[in-house]
Amino acid sequence: MEKQMRLFVTGGSGFVGQHLIRRLVGAGHEVRALARTDSAADLVRRAGAEPVLGDLSDLVNCDPPPQWTSALHGVDAVVHGAAYMAFWGPDDVFRRTNLEPSVALHQIAASSGVTRFVLISAASVASGTQRAPVVDEHTDEGRPNIAYSRIKLATERTLLNAVTPTMTTVALRPPFIWGAGMSTLDQFVASVEAGQFSWIDNGRHTVDFIHVDNLTEAVRLALTRGRPGRAYYVTDGTPMPARDLFTPLLATRGVDVSAARSVPFALAAPLGALLDAGARLLHRPEPPMLTNWITTFMGRDRSYDITAARSELRYTPSVTLADGLAEMANSLAH
Repeated sequence: MEKQMRLFVTGGSGFVGQHLIRRLVGAGHEVRALARTDSAADLVRRAGAEPVLGDLSDLVNCDPPPQWTSALHGVDAVVHGAAYMAFWGPDDVFRRTNLEPSVALHQIAASSGVTRFVLISAASVASGTQRAPVVDEHTDEGRPNIAYSRIKLATERTLLNAVTPTMTTVALRPPFIWGAGMSTLDQFVASVEAGQFSWIDNGRHTVDFIHVDNLTEAVRLALTRGRPGRAYYVTDGTPMPARDLFTPLLATRGVDVSAARSVPFALAAPLGALLDAGARLLHRPEPPMLTNWITTFMGRDRSYDITAARSELRYTPSVTLADGLAEMANSLAH
């Protein structure tokens, strides 16, 4: 039986956060979770955590720290999963919303006696100018092609390189996170319903992904394992063509894309770059129909080597695609 710990979680009311709280409480840990609103507090309470009302934005340029940070005292580890996530927007917004509060939380955690800090980052930190089909922790990340990922990478580097002698920091890099209750599928459904969905190269390019329960297990392991200052890619370990993943995923929502049209990458890439650049130049609040991010994700082969996570975290993904799809179909049926 693993040692019981006192944990502080951010992002606990979200899709990943609620699964995470249930996993950690189920493992015997005592969990406190930051909640910005009463409704968020109710969600984390129902997941099994003690809600702490507060907002990460309170931490920036605040001296002394807000009262809610006293909840960090007596905590063994922090799991920082909260982040503003969008595939569009300027770096400045993500820097203010994600980077600055994360740095402040990390510093306050260290000064509060927390001994371990687990950052949930993103595999997309290496999506952009880095075009290798398979990457691992030794692969140079290059320059990510969306602000969210650029700021995630900057956050990682700042936290992992911070000098905190009494606190160990590790980061996890999950790719596309899926499972029952996921909201990211909504955008794909909306594009199909609007008649805007197209495969790139018939969906033949490799994508990588992780079931939410596999991710929460990786987090649980990272509470006591992993080298200080290290980032780890974590996936389901079964990369596959985009068509083989998204066809059954969308089918759980009653959406059939088996006969969707296809656009060749040779056409999609320059068109996406043109539309992307034009929308940015005009400061459009919403992304165009096709962006650099979409052509990168759906039009280039990419998988992540999880050898380091397997050996150093002793991570073994257990939820398969078939398992997760069955759970999604069952949850929607009820």
